Amino acid sequence: MEPSHSALIVAVAEAEPVVADHRDRLDQAASWGVPAHVTVVFPFLPPPQIDRRVLTGLRRAAAGVPAFFCSFDRVGWFGERVVWLAPEPCGPFQALTAAVTARFPAARPYEGLYDEVVPHLTIGHDHPPAELKAAAEAVAGKLPVRARVTSMRLAVGCPGPGPSWTTLEEFALG
Repeated sequence: MEPSHSALIVAVAEAEPVVADHRDRLDQAASWGVPAHVTVVFPFLPPPQIDRRVLTGLRRAAAGVPAFFCSFDRVGWFGERVVWLAPEPCGPFQALTAAVTARFPAARPYEGLYDEVVPHLTIGHDHPPAELKAAAEAVAGKLPVRARVTSMRLAVGCPGPGPSWTTLEEFALG
């Protein structure tokens, strides 16, 4: 099946040992093959629109943000529906989003649904609050997670059952 969606993410391999079991149960994206990550822009462009010009623009956007270290040391919530880890500092993630949307204004994070984009690493969503709270408590006991961020990833796939998301290209930060 041809990919129907694309996303720009920062994969956080260092978080996998802490969140993988919870994400497997509570984050649908994990079942699609999407690793623990902080979203830069989703949705990005439809895959048929991704050409050499787009890849060059993404390479330049990523190169404009220096590589950085971050720490995930607290659990956050969006209401009672989404539990996540907060990166500190969050500024470099916001800078990546700004650099991408400056070059690709049609690619609005979360289709422009939110006035403010809050960088976060999702642990789980849309499950009973008690399940999400249990995951939050389990993860909180294993924090902080420290990571070095050196790249942004362009992933393509189809939302739906089974792993379908793959990395199309990775872009080095400056």
